[in-house]
Amino acid sequence: MSTVKSYAAVDLGASSGRVMVGRVGPDSLELTEAHRFPNRPVRVPEGLRWDVLSLYAGVLDGLKGAGPVDSVGIDSWAVDYGLLDADGALLGNPVHYRDSRTDRIAEKVWATVPAEELYAATGLQYAPFNTLYQLTAARDSAQLAQARRLLLIPDLLTYWLTGEQGTELTNASTTQLVDPRTRDWAHGLAERLGIDLGLFAPLRRPGDPAGMLRPEVLEETGLTGPVPVTAVGSHDTASAVAAVPADGERFAYICTGTWSLAGLELDAPVLTEESRAANFTNELGLDGTVRYLRNIMGLWLLQECLRAWGQPDLGALLLDAGKVPALRSVVDAGDAAFLAPGRMPERIAEACRDSGQPVPATPAEITRCILDSLALAHRKAVTDAQRLAGQPVDVVHIVGGGTRNALLCQLTADACGLPVVSGPTEAAALGNVLVQARAHGLVGDLTGMRRLLTRTQPLTRYEPRGGTQRWQAAQARLARG
Repeated sequence: MSTVKSYAAVDLGASSGRVMVGRVGPDSLELTEAHRFPNRPVRVPEGLRWDVLSLYAGVLDGLKGAGPVDSVGIDSWAVDYGLLDADGALLGNPVHYRDSRTDRIAEKVWATVPAEELYAATGLQYAPFNTLYQLTAARDSAQLAQARRLLLIPDLLTYWLTGEQGTELTNASTTQLVDPRTRDWAHGLAERLGIDLGLFAPLRRPGDPAGMLRPEVLEETGLTGPVPVTAVGSHDTASAVAAVPADGERFAYICTGTWSLAGLELDAPVLTEESRAANFTNELGLDGTVRYLRNIMGLWLLQECLRAWGQPDLGALLLDAGKVPALRSVVDAGDAAFLAPGRMPERIAEACRDSGQPVPATPAEITRCILDSLALAHRKAVTDAQRLAGQPVDVVHIVGGGTRNALLCQLTADACGLPVVSGPTEAAALGNVLVQARAHGLVGDLTGMRRLLTRTQPLTRYEPRGGTQRWQAAQARLARG
């Protein structure tokens, strides 16, 4: 009789958190939702903050609803962190990566370490919210002066669950303080920038043990111990890419949600100046892989518009958007001008007006502009990644929340001129579960994990329609604007 074990995957996104239970056997993989809860940042006088106590309460509620599990793993968004004092107590709510404190900080960093040197050392694309810039912005703060430990968000929650501290590698690689060649800290770089790497707990790899649930946690959740916590790919994109149901190496992936992360899985980083200029990043994945990708603003653009419009019915809106003429107006979906919340419909309209394009006016027109723009950004990322890495692809895999958006998936196939395989939707949670299962001997290597996903998860295939000439023309129009 085959063994089936249960694993709790805590998967925290920028707008919601969830605790999923994966039941894994040699030829089975089932995922069910135990609890879903909102992730609502809070604006306080000092800036935008994460409500991390509410998130932790959601995690505990989810573990209570999960029932008996053989292990727990946590993944979340990247770059943000909590600071602990000498007693291990949290020093204030973690700062949100969309907070304005990192405005114009990069120039201060580059004055010490030029952008070209920074990329050659860490392989990380420029993003104003990288942990390196956050720490530079916080350099003279009372909190940082008092801090004795820095824990990235999944590691902070793991610490509260277990009492043990560590820094998981895939997430550490987003700090811009890790050398992707050695897969260790970039000590020389940190020293030049005056960043104390002693603040970080020892590095862990996906699959490493991360402690046991504390007795108080067992009591609150009703779980019967001992329950281990396993380090997974704690950057949600690392877990999501691990759950791409690919066959072979000739594939691109797009992890869609609040962000779109589009790129390739490589064996080694691409640290060329051309790669830096194209704003590609080299983040670390499972089993020595590199996630070579570009950050694109993603469905954040649509989420913010929906919020401004009072949350209309999305299905009806997408039907209407599908009837709007294609590629009338497009914006740069990677533009940092869209990073901050608020007034998104007006800002998209203004960007179209400023570039001399027709100005989308109705929700359907703005939605179509967003989806065309995202598909165009996906095309550019996939095309650029192949050229820069010298690795051609035959198929694009879309995983994550954007798989529910059939129009976006079809437009991406059209734009890339390649078939798109959509699914699984809960890729990060599935990758989280599979790393736990592998640590406990239930599944094999990354190839074996992906074969299990292909056999057990619903996938949808989209074939490209028409040629890519009109997409090339739209890209050229955007470049001129």
